[in-house]
Amino acid sequence: MSNLHVVLGASGGAGLAITKELAARGIPVRAVNRSGSVDFAGVEPFAADVDDPGEVARAVAGAAIVYMAAQPPYHRWPERFPGMLATVVDAAAEVGARFVMVDNLYMYGPGAGPMSETTPERATDAKGVVRREMADALFEADRADRLPVLIGRLSDYFGPRGDNSTIAALVFAPLAKGKGIRWPFRGEVPHSVAYLPDAARALVDLATTDDAYGRVWVLPHASAITGMEFLALVNDRLDEPVKASVLTRGMFRLAAPFHKPSRELLAIRYQFEEPFVVDDTSFRAAMPDFVVTPLESAVAETVAWYRDGALVPE
Repeated sequence: MSNLHVVLGASGGAGLAITKELAARGIPVRAVNRSGSVDFAGVEPFAADVDDPGEVARAVAGAAIVYMAAQPPYHRWPERFPGMLATVVDAAAEVGARFVMVDNLYMYGPGAGPMSETTPERATDAKGVVRREMADALFEADRADRLPVLIGRLSDYFGPRGDNSTIAALVFAPLAKGKGIRWPFRGEVPHSVAYLPDAARALVDLATTDDAYGRVWVLPHASAITGMEFLALVNDRLDEPVKASVLTRGMFRLAAPFHKPSRELLAIRYQFEEPFVVDDTSFRAAMPDFVVTPLESAVAETVAWYRDGALVPE
């Protein structure tokens, strides 16, 4: 029986972390991205366009477990993500694979309180709605016995090679250019952040546990801290602290007409203007030996990677 794990979206932050974790455990892993390039030893690189059914079918051939870490451009989620997901589900079901979805917390919406697996999903913004609808479609496939599904949810992430997140763009990427660090909207409210190596370990632990399928899991996070506390942790790890500031709602509105990321963040500003905190009790009960990396250590490792020559796109 195959033990091949296939990671779709192996160029992104989550996909890279999962690929690295699988390789470290000696699990056969195929890393799929558009370029077909990956720099982890013992990993099979594979070039494929995840929007193309034929290419996806070839990418997942022989897979025991498929990790969906691929996604369309952030601003194109509503119109492109459901179709992409359906293509991957069809291909994974055809080869009899299990399916692991890397998910976020958008579906819960404003005012959710500490977010767990049982929190009502009440988002009304386009991205939150599409995330909820995709999860529903996945569990419909699971209930129809097309393929076993588990969904792992995490908050804003960071870590070495963890680009493509708000925190990476505003906090860590500027370090490679000697610039100041910033937090969006409000710096005094608690916000859970996810360390990518922890999220990857948790996902692989769940993926290789038979009874973890058929449900959502909120992945383990360190205790929530405020945005300004997080920026202070970053500055504590620098030889020379940089300016730390908050980008206000007004600043985002001024930038929105000509800066697409600002427009997109305004639509989900509640995530930074009110407490955005996870409740990972279920995971910790199921995996009592799992140890979350202390935030101080996680930030130090991330700062070191960005500060010491990480390639940061303009």
